[in-house]
Amino acid sequence: MRHKIKDHLYNLAMRTNCPYCNLLRRRDKRVLLRKKRVFAAFSDPRLMPGHLLIIPKKYVEKLSELNSEERKEIFDTAIYFQEKILKNIAPGCDMRQHYRPFIPQRKFKVNHLHIHLQPRKNKDKLWEKTQRYEDNIFRKLSEKERESMRKRLAK
Repeated sequence: MRHKIKDHLYNLAMRTNCPYCNLLRRRDKRVLLRKKRVFAAFSDPRLMPGHLLIIPKKYVEKLSELNSEERKEIFDTAIYFQEKILKNIAPGCDMRQHYRPFIPQRKFKVNHLHIHLQPRKNKDKLWEKTQRYEDNIFRKLSEKERESMRKRLAK
């Protein structure tokens, strides 16, 4: 029982300081859609026009902390808006989710789990600033690395 109370108090404290929890509480105009377990909002700051966030209403930091109904709703909502983006905004769409507990929360990093939907066009601003350098970043997967990672992921 003591752990449940401690977890509840931690969750309450995190939600109080969470910009996404506050966004939902304030009934902010950035919120595009509210569902039972998740909501969709315009990202601000944003990387490009139409940059959306799909956010669970429950404060969690990792996908594994969602139950199956919450996972289904977050991905169904992401897919719904990805299709809207592809039909009405851009010919491509990146879907991203980051878990980086080693970086403190700040303006460009929020701990509350969220999925980014980013409309993409060929050689857009994001590509110009970063992704054109991918050839210098990506490396060929060696057999040794593949087998090492396979063993580590099987544990």
